[in-house]
Amino acid sequence: MDLQLRIADRTWPVLSKLMGGHAHVYRLTRGRIGHHIPGVPPMCLIDHVGAKSGTKRTSPLLYIEDGDNVVIVASKGGEDTHPAWYLNLLSKPEVQVDWRGEGFKPMVASIATAAEKADLWPKIVAAYKGYGGYQKRTERDIPLVFLNAKK
Repeated sequence: MDLQLRIADRTWPVLSKLMGGHAHVYRLTRGRIGHHIPGVPPMCLIDHVGAKSGTKRTSPLLYIEDGDNVVIVASKGGEDTHPAWYLNLLSKPEVQVDWRGEGFKPMVASIATAAEKADLWPKIVAAYKGYGGYQKRTERDIPLVFLNAKK
């Protein structure tokens, strides 16, 4: 197993706690701290609603822009299960997203088709090489999610 993936496995419990702190700082500074982290694509905050609990949740996620779309990756570090936020978006696709530190905007999530993913995947891996390793690590097809401005 790749060293980067082994490290990710061991640090996941700590990283999940840090992400909560990251979201808090991002929100307090309106993205001035936390939107750009050296060595990774920019990060956005997504406010979504728990599919089972109905609880509002915030997830800080890496993203790329594709035209007017924000594209996020449901990788969960290459684990064999989808991340909880992805399952929430399947159930309740209406979200609030701060993706440039400009404040939260209403958006709607949709899952990329196989053709859209094939087109975008090289851009995703170019933005963050770890995604390529994550897909090799799992048999699960890692979904891409478009976040589109709500009309």
